[in-house]
Amino acid sequence: MQEPHPKAVAALSPQDFGPYGQCLFAACRWLALLGGGVFLALVAMGLVSIVGRKLFSAPVPGDVEVLQMAAACASASFFAYCHLNGGDVKVDFFTARASAKTLHFLDAFGSGLVGLFGSTVAWRALEGALSIRLAGETSMILGWPLWIAQILMVPGFVLLALAGFYMLALHLRHGALAALP
Repeated sequence: MQEPHPKAVAALSPQDFGPYGQCLFAACRWLALLGGGVFLALVAMGLVSIVGRKLFSAPVPGDVEVLQMAAACASASFFAYCHLNGGDVKVDFFTARASAKTLHFLDAFGSGLVGLFGSTVAWRALEGALSIRLAGETSMILGWPLWIAQILMVPGFVLLALAGFYMLALHLRHGALAALP
């Protein structure tokens, strides 16, 4: 892998955030930790179910349903934290020698797309959850309302939208500052 040009460093870290960014980062971090806790609980449930199935012919009832619903919610909780930390996948083959200003503007464009994506998915997940609630759909084995699992994904996507738009503004501001002599 080729190292980036020393003059072209455009990476931003949480230390570059203002007060709003620090609050947003704290909320995203809290949600990511909560999602990690959900995944740890799912692993424990999976172990109990497997051991119960093999040793006592008594698995956890509906373990696959719980896994599907909880994993969807937990997965949505990591995206915003990842974006604020600059953990997105970036292919810098063509931009390795670009100026800091160019990198900031490209990252601003990407963050804007992330913000739009997060907004759209949050809106559609909320609409879908409300529709499922009205229909009264439940899971097959446990009979749990499906809308609850879907609506629990919405905060993660709302935070993703906020993170994307915040990073858009931050990169535009730093890109403008990089243009100054």
